[in-house]
Order: sequence, then structure tokens, then C-alpha cells
Amino acid sequence: MWLNDLYHALNPVAVQLGPIVIRWYGLAYLAGFLLGGVAIWRTSRRWGLDLTPDDVMSVVVSIAVGIIVGARLGYVLFYGGGHYLKNPVEIPMLSEGGMSFHGGLVGAIVGGSLACWRLHLSIATMCDLAATGAPIGLFFGRCANFVNGELWGKPTGLPWGVMFSDTGGGMVYRHPSQLYEAILEGLVIFLVLTLLSRRAPARPQGTFIGVFLVLYGCLRFMVEFVRMPDEQLGYLAGTGWLTMGQCLSVPLVLLGAGILVISHRMCRPQIGRLV
Repeated sequence: MWLNDLYHALNPVAVQLGPIVIRWYGLAYLAGFLLGGVAIWRTSRRWGLDLTPDDVMSVVVSIAVGIIVGARLGYVLFYGGGHYLKNPVEIPMLSEGGMSFHGGLVGAIVGGSLACWRLHLSIATMCDLAATGAPIGLFFGRCANFVNGELWGKPTGLPWGVMFSDTGGGMVYRHPSQLYEAILEGLVIFLVLTLLSRRAPARPQGTFIGVFLVLYGCLRFMVEFVRMPDEQLGYLAGTGWLTMGQCLSVPLVLLGAGILVISHRMCRPQIGRLV
């Protein structure tokens, strides 16, 4: 199985110089933030918004801090299974792994909103812009999950199955669910939002963050059916199929749908700087 051979040829450590270790996971985050910022800038130019490169950089940095803090706290709260209540000193240990998209989303909104407030930028428009760049970060992040051999899927007999035996997956071929998510949450959503963003004038405020939330929630819910649940939680409510990821994704779909309805009723144009 060619994908299995590729996985076992990869090293989670990209560069090691003595005590300095640079992992692909960290580089994936860096690439996601940088390229996401480029996507935001290009879209803002296409929409004719009065944003400067410094504006975009300041917002992206704030979003990055919010994502890292929010994703870690989200994992601790939703996926920790009580472990961090007994071991609070481990909460800031990012090197040990454990990041939640849903927590990162909340952190990104909070961090980005604070930057917009400071710079007098439209929070609604910046949410739409950030939504166009977010799938890039998701793509790189999920690829890094694959390299790390984490968040693998259920057993499969498909020709692209991967044996994650070195990270606890056992001697069985499994769905590379990380790559499914990279394609669906990353590439598919990015293409949809890019196509939507090319209309002039730009679609009303709320369109892009609404579409992003609906698509992400639906696609994540689907992938969870072939992804193993977190070991410390298992399936919820004795269902044998419902995961925490699915529970957290349903509100995103409802929220995104609500934003789309409201945004198209209000039909407010995209604006950059507040006056």
C-alpha cells in the first residue's frame, strides 16, 4: 500500500540541530498562518477594502495567539476526560499534543475581534476574510496530524489504508482520516469560498463565515464515522457511534445557518475600516 509506505518514510521531526528540534507540526502552523494571511490580503484587495498589510498582519498575529490558546483550552475542557483537573501543570505543555479545532475557533474569533477593535476594523468583514484563509491552516494542520501518526481512523481494507503501528494503531491498516479531513476541511472548503469570493461586489457580511461553519460542521461530522474516537472518551451516551467531535460540530452547522439567514436579510456590504 503506497500511502502506508509514504507514512513510514516520513519523520515528524523536520530539523534537529543539537537540542533544537523543529517538528513538521510547528511548521504546519506557521505555514497556515502565513499563507492564510496572504489569502486574507488578496481577498481584501479583490473586494476593494481599505486595509493595509500592517492591518492584516496585526489581525493574523492576534488570531494565531487566540487559536493556540483556545485550541489548547478547548482540548483540556472537551477532550481531557478529567485528566487535566488532576494534573493542571500539564495544561501549558503544548509539546505533549492535544489541540481542539472548536476551541481554536473560539480563540480565533476572540483574538481577531480584539485586534479589529484596536484597529477600528469591521469585525464582521474580518470574520469573512479570515474564513477564506482558515482552510489553508486546516489543510496543513491535518497533514501534520498524518505525519505525527495521530487521530487515525478505523480499520479498512481499502488500498490506501495505513498501519499506524508505531503510534498505537496496532498491526492493522486504517483509514488515513487525517488526509480525508485535509482534503475536505482544507481543499474543498477553500475552493468553495474562493469561488464565492470572486463575485463583485462582494457578497454580504456574514456570507463566508456562515458558509465556512456549515461546511466544516457537516464535513467533520461525516469524517468522524471513519475516525477513531478519543481513547479517553470513547463513544458518547453508549451509542457506539456518537463522538465528541460530532457533538461539537452540530452547533457550528446551526450557528452558520443562522448567520447566513441573518446576513442575507440585513444585506450589509463588506467594509474595511470603521468611520
